[in-house]
Amino acid sequence: MPKEGLLLGYNHFRGVTTEVRMKREDRFRHFYVIGQTGTGKSSIFENMIRQELRSGEGLAIIDPHGSLVDNVLPYVPRERADDVIYFNPADQSRPMGLNLLEADTDDEKELVALDAMNIMIKLFGNEIFGPRLQDYFRNGVLTLMAHLKVEQSPILCDFSPTMIFKKERFQYLKNPVVKSFWTDQMAKTGAREKQEIIPYFAAKFGQFITNSMMRNIIGQTKSAFDFIDVMQNRKILLMNLSKGEVGDINSKLLGLIIVSKLQMAALRRQRFAAKDRTDFFMYIDEFQNYITDSIESILSEARKYRLSLNMGHQYIAQLEGEDGKSKVKDAVFGNVGTMMCFKIGATDAEYMAKEMAPVFSDQDLINVDAFKGSIKLSIDGKPSIPFSMTITKPWLEPGDKKVGEAIKQLSRLKFGRDREFVEKEITRRIGIIE
Repeated sequence: MPKEGLLLGYNHFRGVTTEVRMKREDRFRHFYVIGQTGTGKSSIFENMIRQELRSGEGLAIIDPHGSLVDNVLPYVPRERADDVIYFNPADQSRPMGLNLLEADTDDEKELVALDAMNIMIKLFGNEIFGPRLQDYFRNGVLTLMAHLKVEQSPILCDFSPTMIFKKERFQYLKNPVVKSFWTDQMAKTGAREKQEIIPYFAAKFGQFITNSMMRNIIGQTKSAFDFIDVMQNRKILLMNLSKGEVGDINSKLLGLIIVSKLQMAALRRQRFAAKDRTDFFMYIDEFQNYITDSIESILSEARKYRLSLNMGHQYIAQLEGEDGKSKVKDAVFGNVGTMMCFKIGATDAEYMAKEMAPVFSDQDLINVDAFKGSIKLSIDGKPSIPFSMTITKPWLEPGDKKVGEAIKQLSRLKFGRDREFVEKEITRRIGIIE
């Protein structure tokens, strides 16, 4: 067992208690946690996050319930208050911008367009957002990003008008395939189909544009913070995406944008020397809501860009498609270094027993108390023999709630913008006449 590294919990065996620690390098092989509600998934993350806050690490938390983020805030050291970015969409008086379509180079524009398309597939499904619409969407986004100047970054709200072809956009298009899409494919498309496509996309994005909370976030041309800066300078990004306050689909869209941007920021760090890439740790609770098939590249490539992924959810079927197969499931179980299993159901226990063999059977994984589980730990890049582990209850150590509240207020003043100015800017841009 490693003698140094992040403390995960304790192993109790034959009267001997042993600390369970994970070495720093093994953290970049990623950490996967599965367990039913109330068994300890959020608690182990909270224990890990507190240690990182004290040691000055950079991290991001994507929380669909809001409780993990709120529980962590009182433990942020006072001297790190300026490092905290508390993103709360429900705070409508000072919305923070989050622009999906920001990119600097042509290569980044290609990646952003692909990620944007994957996000739409995740939100609406392959049946609704089929191959033909994917083709329209991808080419439309690339045209939009080429047409508008860098200082006037495109936003998702701009998309529908780009489906109306205008010849003056040719001078901005460098991609010959996108040019060919407009000159050949769209030129041969009948007027009736064109008339149907534009309202279709307008209907899809209309739910975000008509919702004032979402419009004021994704309608800003510049994101409230720079993701490269967050990763390189060890900032603390706390995403409170509470579904009860934000809504399910809005929570999904914002989380997907954040994961996409953090992935893009990690890949951008290839321009830095390996020694200059700062370690960064990302935590995603109920991660099946916020990832697309691109997680495969995060799990396999992000290690060299010093991005550690820690993810938890409740049952394996959440990772599967309607056909029972999923790239996400294959990517997780094929790439993750450390796996932990709290109490799970019979179907999942049958699957996870293969991962935890020969030490634990499926009955062992079903009949376990809360805050106890089995873990297969990555040690120097190799999986250990599975063993049992107990985690500490995080609420036993009191935090400073006043500090947490003060940090929230500081963050909203630094990174949020006044709602009145944001609304005027967006209505002028999308052509709404008041």
